[in-house]
Amino acid sequence: MSNQQHNDPHTTHADADGEAGTHFGYQTVSPAEKTRRVGQVFHSVANRYDVMNDLISMGTHRVIKQFTVQLSGVRTGQRVLDLAGGTGDFSMKFSPLVGPSGQVVLADINDSMLKVGRDRLLDRGLTGNISIAQVNAEHLPFEPESFDCIVIAYGLRNVTDKDAALRSMYQTLKPGGRALVLEFSKPVNPVLGKAYDAWSALWPLAGKAVTGDADSYRYLVESIRMHPDQETLKSMMQEAGFRDCKYHNLLGGISAIHIGYK
Repeated sequence: MSNQQHNDPHTTHADADGEAGTHFGYQTVSPAEKTRRVGQVFHSVANRYDVMNDLISMGTHRVIKQFTVQLSGVRTGQRVLDLAGGTGDFSMKFSPLVGPSGQVVLADINDSMLKVGRDRLLDRGLTGNISIAQVNAEHLPFEPESFDCIVIAYGLRNVTDKDAALRSMYQTLKPGGRALVLEFSKPVNPVLGKAYDAWSALWPLAGKAVTGDADSYRYLVESIRMHPDQETLKSMMQEAGFRDCKYHNLLGGISAIHIGYK
């Protein structure tokens, strides 16, 4: 499978009953069905999620995440939303940066992922300035203009309505605040793209071996292929209201960090 964009991410489809559809991997399903299926994926992989991250990224996700934290510019006393934060990697990095006078909110829609994240935070004694919230990124339940920084890492492609999530993030951000979207993207070099396709084609087999679940990692590969490319996501952020939007390609565009300001 090549790294060509399969469909416009803004495009919706209609089923025989006229109901709008969205993508679940390469399939077109109803929005409610996508939400249900994505939930099943992360319930299934939650306990081995971090192990698989190390395996499929060959450890590079740790360096990428640290670079994202540096770009966030988070300082003492600030309030940070770790959206789709799952097992808490970013929350653990932001907690010492904001200090006792700041706050980090670890938020995810999936309770299995949040349970793993909560246990990891407790094991490290990081509870004083971190709270946990189960939320839908499309309808964030926080007060408007209440966060200095919002980070969503490898989560946006799983959101049913990405545009709604970006708008909700914008509304929740303080004036002058920044949002960072770290996500798989499109390799800029065709040779790298082919090599990456070959490597990612093995992920379902690895998922089967490590988690006993090949289907969830087949969805992962397909969801990456269907995710908007760098310029499209930049435009989506601008449409949501963000200004001065830009992105940094990482690993030749296999991942990208998009940044937008309010």
